[in-house]
Amino acid sequence: MTLRVGILTISDRSSRGERQDASGPALARLIQAEGWSVTKQSLLPDDESAIRDLLASWSDSAELDVILTTGGTGFAPRDVTPEATRAIIEREAPGLAEAMRAASLKVTPHAMLSRIVTGIRKKTLIINLPGSPKGAVENLQVVIPVLPHAIQLLSEDPASESTH
Repeated sequence: MTLRVGILTISDRSSRGERQDASGPALARLIQAEGWSVTKQSLLPDDESAIRDLLASWSDSAELDVILTTGGTGFAPRDVTPEATRAIIEREAPGLAEAMRAASLKVTPHAMLSRIVTGIRKKTLIINLPGSPKGAVENLQVVIPVLPHAIQLLSEDPASESTH
């Protein structure tokens, strides 16, 4: 199954050109290594309204199976990615976030500060990831094994029952 993935980097500094986006390209390499396609990629500042609008637009377009966000998930006052995500999802998928946090705790105690959210809008799965390239890739690697089945279930693929 080839997944169609969108990657949204959320960073004030990168959006102003003060720092190169390293997380988005790192995630794209991992997605492509899985044989999946990066269909959309964008960069936004830490602006809740803009994040909400883009996540909703991408989800509603039916062009993506998965949207990965990177950045804006910590404790800083401008870290609003989880709030923007919660505002537009229809159902949460907490097991994915719990698994990522649990795996990250084995690497760093700072994982306790992660506010990542995972959820579903229409038939698109949205996954918040940390802003650092290392953290984003490590967290995505935790959930990669279940993503094809998750998308089969969301798309109501009859074959999804055979992989339980």
